[in-house]
Amino acid sequence: MPFRSDRLAHFTTLASLRPPRVGIVVAWLVLVGVAVTLAILFLVPWLQTAQGRGQVVALDPQDRAQEVTALIPGRVERWYVHDGQHIERGDPIARIVDLDPNFLSRLAAERAQIEAEIAAVRQAQTVATIDVGRNRQLFAEGLASRRDYEQAQIKVAEASAKLADSRAKLNRIDVQLNRQSAQLVRAPRDGRVQDLNAAAGGALVSAGTVLATIAPERVERAVELLIDGRDVPLLRPGRPVRLEFEGWPAIQFSGWPSIAHGFFDGRVRTIDATANAQGLFRILVEPAPGKPAWPDRRFLRLGGKVQGWVQGETVLAGYELWRQLNDFPLEFGQSVTTKGESKDDDRAIATKAGKPK
Repeated sequence: MPFRSDRLAHFTTLASLRPPRVGIVVAWLVLVGVAVTLAILFLVPWLQTAQGRGQVVALDPQDRAQEVTALIPGRVERWYVHDGQHIERGDPIARIVDLDPNFLSRLAAERAQIEAEIAAVRQAQTVATIDVGRNRQLFAEGLASRRDYEQAQIKVAEASAKLADSRAKLNRIDVQLNRQSAQLVRAPRDGRVQDLNAAAGGALVSAGTVLATIAPERVERAVELLIDGRDVPLLRPGRPVRLEFEGWPAIQFSGWPSIAHGFFDGRVRTIDATANAQGLFRILVEPAPGKPAWPDRRFLRLGGKVQGWVQGETVLAGYELWRQLNDFPLEFGQSVTTKGESKDDDRAIATKAGKPK
């Protein structure tokens, strides 16, 4: 209320002041702004969220990108695929040959020689077995000495040892031949070729050298988010998640998701029990049932960047500001699953005490 001039008669300087109209308007605007801010802080609800960044991954580990490696040392003689080509399981990718072009032929000749040795040893073993029977009969009739009988038995044992040694050599040759038969590297699954190691075409490759990467095309997608360890202990599987995919324009108001646009819905599937080297916990997010589907696989590919907000409880905007300034964790309430587990635990305790509920 303005002061009267008679009351300011003894304040001559104050009575002579006339505040400008602009100052009065600014003062009123500041006063109204403070009132509106206080009303927002103490009356407007705010949905808490735990923010994280990640990427699109395959839910099944078998559906993730797989590296195709060389099974034997040698050099790549021929490529059967090129980058970006779609292949089926079992299709040839590359042929690897040994540095010695006559290696296979020598292995085949050595195998034939060992088979001949085995045939000769078997024949000698048969003759020695017949000789043992004959000496046994002569020894029983007193026409042969014990030494002759024992010498015949020793020959049978020596033939058996030679036969076992020859078979071991044959097995080693067969193993080498089987390994050389793996010269043709084939695709382990359906997918599309990427990251073809063209440098291996003219160089020596060893067993385990990566030749190409097969990226699957028909996979069940999920989102992998990294969440700060402060908020992860309060998360639960089944919590709703808002996702912003790379390349999709979006307007985000994390506290008021009803007015956000360009986002997709998901829910928490699993939460890792331990953190990574940066102290962040990984959670897997799957599509939310009953919500609009995620973008088509042609547009949302594996490895695409994602930003997500795990939704929590609704609090006042003033409390949320206070929590952010003090770096406090989220105020997640007790979920339905947790309540059910608590009831089951109480029922189990009562049953053990002899007082079923």
